[in-house]
Amino acid sequence: MQWTLVIPLKPLVRAKSRLAPTAGDGVRPGLALAFAQDTVAAASASAGVRDVVVVTDDVLAGRELAALGALIVPDAPAAGLNAALAHGAAAARARRPGAAVAALNADLPALRPVELSRVLAEATLFPRAFLPDAAGIGTTLLASAPGTELRPAFGTASRIRHAASGAVELPLTGVDSVRQDVDTGEDLRVALALGVGPRTAGAAAGLLIPD
Repeated sequence: MQWTLVIPLKPLVRAKSRLAPTAGDGVRPGLALAFAQDTVAAASASAGVRDVVVVTDDVLAGRELAALGALIVPDAPAAGLNAALAHGAAAARARRPGAAVAALNADLPALRPVELSRVLAEATLFPRAFLPDAAGIGTTLLASAPGTELRPAFGTASRIRHAASGAVELPLTGVDSVRQDVDTGEDLRVALALGVGPRTAGAAAGLLIPD
């Protein structure tokens, strides 16, 4: 089974506010774009992925991610992350009825295609499944099989909410790059240690990241 991934991305000027102590206002938009570019590039290279749909109203991000092969869908609901993901999933299934759809964070700059394929292969065993983030509190991926509603519940403590919704938690071992999202300077330090994509490496060069 191949999947359509739905990746949400807020306007770059508002993205990654928790990185402010590490990256100032003049740097953060470019860093957020680099995260998304490396995420989309790695996702598109995964054997388990057929299409990547990015939900965003940011013109620059839309142009740059479309150049990587992503389908850009405007955030028509403009009602937050979960509404954007539901909208993107509906757009994906309007384009490919019966598609297997997975929501994926846009801030996974260390993402490895082979590890993403491993997660998606596990997800095929269940109607809905999710992968917790590295902190063990949030979620980086939520998958829904063909004919199954995505029902995203991202946000604070989404690991608990997705489990309560009936989604199955996927195995955590051997997929660190799919779990390592970046919200803080410490997250970025860990991602850099894992090995980030070229755009993030360039955008992060010169930043003073605390140990």
